[in-house]
Amino acid sequence: MDLTRFPRVRLAHLPTPLEPLPRLSKALGGPEIWIKRDDCTGLSTGGNKTRKLEFLVAAALEAGADTLVTQGATQSNHARQTAAAAARHGLKCHLLLENRTGSTDPRYLRNGNVLLDSLHGASFEERPADLDMAQELAEAAEKLDADGARCYVIPGGGSNPTGALGYVNCAFELQSQINDQGLPFDQLVHATGSAGTQAGLVAGLTLIGSPLPVLGIGVRAPRDRQEASVRALADSTLALFDKAGALQEQAVIANCNYVGEGYGIPAAGTLEAIHMLAELEGILLDPVYSGKGMAGLIDLVRQGHFTKGQRIVFLHTGGSAALFGYHGAFSNEQQGV
Repeated sequence: MDLTRFPRVRLAHLPTPLEPLPRLSKALGGPEIWIKRDDCTGLSTGGNKTRKLEFLVAAALEAGADTLVTQGATQSNHARQTAAAAARHGLKCHLLLENRTGSTDPRYLRNGNVLLDSLHGASFEERPADLDMAQELAEAAEKLDADGARCYVIPGGGSNPTGALGYVNCAFELQSQINDQGLPFDQLVHATGSAGTQAGLVAGLTLIGSPLPVLGIGVRAPRDRQEASVRALADSTLALFDKAGALQEQAVIANCNYVGEGYGIPAAGTLEAIHMLAELEGILLDPVYSGKGMAGLIDLVRQGHFTKGQRIVFLHTGGSAALFGYHGAFSNEQQGV
């Protein structure tokens, strides 16, 4: 399938590594677990949004924009990578940061991704939880345009058909690595939130006829809503290739049992997963996405859902910079911190 007809800039270090996790696999006593390192995309500590931004920034430049405007949670990886992408291309960036957790901890509100947003030169406004952030985003862009900016609005997570092209490309890339290394996988597992990553993956795998099943571990929404969002976006993405209606019903599966108390609030399993990957493999997960995704994978192995003889690949969506905004979550576990 040809992606060259879609405007694209180069931001990511690709292909990202595909590596085994032998010590984690041994500790769990189940399947052979591998990891696709999209935390290594290279832009401002990396992460999955960089793939999406290659297509979104290109669309903004083609439209003659001089300002990227987007929204996310306070510790948004998407906001940080958008700010970095804007800096790379000489664009201004304005962010709306929603405090979905209700935290008043200054380390959460000013450290981690928020610090990096500022270092990249982005301006930002804060919002409380539970507003209509799409409407807030539209109104903020209107105000900037009225002041002379030429805004390009990127939805939260970069999750529209243009952004999802980044994960169509990732599906192609992963299949090439599977072919080159002779590594068939029984399942691809990753954290799913704003739907763009999972939608792009299932659309890409559909386009190339790959049988690799994708399991999204939800970080926010209930299962029915998450699956509906992924399916709608995957269908819209396939329509860009004149393949509307090609998606099979069973291609979109989400498990939303690991959300815990809510978005951005790490559960006990999240913290355990972060510790296990750090201590066993030297890999940092984040408390919002990849930590919850890995917690789901670990628990499913323990439940016997994945077993010996299988080979599972986990897509690491990045976000370790957010760890520095979550000191309180870890200091409760340790004395003297």
